[in-house]
Amino acid sequence: MNSVIDNKTILVTGGTGSFGHCFTEYILEHYNPKKIIVYSRDEFKQFTMSNEDVYKKHAKQMRFFIGDVRDEARLERACENVDYIVHAAALKQVPACEYNPDEAIKTNINGAQNVINAALKTGVKRVVALSTDKAVDPVNLYGATKMVSDKLFIAANAYAGSKDINFSIVRYGNVAGSRGSIIPLFKGLIEKGEKELPITDTRMTRFWISLPEGVELVLKALSEAQGGETFISKIPSFKITDLAEAMCPGIGIKEVGIRPGEKLDEVMVTKEDAPNTYEYDKHFIVYPQVSFAREIVPAPGGKRVPDGFYYSSGNNSEWMSVEDIKNRLCEAVEH
Repeated sequence: MNSVIDNKTILVTGGTGSFGHCFTEYILEHYNPKKIIVYSRDEFKQFTMSNEDVYKKHAKQMRFFIGDVRDEARLERACENVDYIVHAAALKQVPACEYNPDEAIKTNINGAQNVINAALKTGVKRVVALSTDKAVDPVNLYGATKMVSDKLFIAANAYAGSKDINFSIVRYGNVAGSRGSIIPLFKGLIEKGEKELPITDTRMTRFWISLPEGVELVLKALSEAQGGETFISKIPSFKITDLAEAMCPGIGIKEVGIRPGEKLDEVMVTKEDAPNTYEYDKHFIVYPQVSFAREIVPAPGGKRVPDGFYYSSGNNSEWMSVEDIKNRLCEAVEH
């Protein structure tokens, strides 16, 4: 079956990361892209990735492009003849961003604007940027920079003019099993024989989304976005204490206190977003509050959420039990 991906050239910024690996593998396995360009600044990660079997098998469709999103000229070169951009590059570690705020701004904000400028200059058709729950009511620098990034990508639609291009966002929290998430942390401690797992607050909840589910949300945005929307999957919540129990039944818990910039719950849709949010069977779409030259019409099949609607991992209607978490842990393999 033909798809929006077939015979298209796709540039993935931050392409050697957890998401980039999964996205590229998924596309190669399920579709027939003309070319996938992995854009990142670490030549060793590119070398390692290019020597994995799946990428060697599809070598004719793969390109590895050394570059930094901070370098607009290099991005422009990489974007030549590109149809779609999936923007996954970012500085994501909360403590690192707090300690190095200027570096976070250069990558997460200036880098986002560079992607926008390069896309507008080179004839790219669609851009999907990965966001995070931390961009919603941000309480740390990482979240603040991603909030600005989101605003930039939404506003970019106002600069498209007559160009055949749109910019949209997908938003989700920490991907299960990705680098820096809690599952690899707990796994490492359990393997070391620790008798207790550190939890910052036993009331803490999180959403569960796997890497393939994250990829599917990006594909939905590439297929359906008109420009300026934020796509959010409906996904289950879990308690961090239940995750610990699922990973090592009976293990002790050590409450260590909330870290600076950490929230008890992940938030995806705020009450302020509610007037512009529509609910669909498997996702929400937050439509832009600003008007662009072309009218954005809500996709069919949705309904506006009620006033005061608020979607967080703490007030979710779908929850995972310890047994549910055990069943899905096998999917949370780090890429």
